[in-house]
Amino acid sequence: QVRLVESGGGLVQPGGSLRLSCTASGIIFMVNNMAWYRQAPGEERELVATIGSSTGTSHYANSVKGRFTISRDNPKNTVYLQMSRMIPEDTAVYYCNADLMRARYGRLEDYWGQGTQVTVSS
Repeated sequence: QVRLVESGGGLVQPGGSLRLSCTASGIIFMVNNMAWYRQAPGEERELVATIGSSTGTSHYANSVKGRFTISRDNPKNTVYLQMSRMIPEDTAVYYCNADLMRARYGRLEDYWGQGTQVTVSS
């Protein structure tokens, strides 16, 4: 059974910083792309940032460019999202996503974490 478990959410003041972590656990052969999404109340889930496995190439939503940084620790199957200069519009439930293979000759499968609440408010 593969699980993605997020941590690090909470309440932060505007202009503040927060760091999210997400670790994939279970029987895993290889983790490919990892990403963070978020969903605000009444809104659709949106992509925040992605990061590749080998090159570490990252992409960001325009709304977070220059403020958020995605990174990963491959041996730990962990992805991070460092959020800085946060604004109230960043308030949402943040979800971790990973494409991974559970076996050497298996197929890529898509997994999601349970989500962690991030609230930006004074």
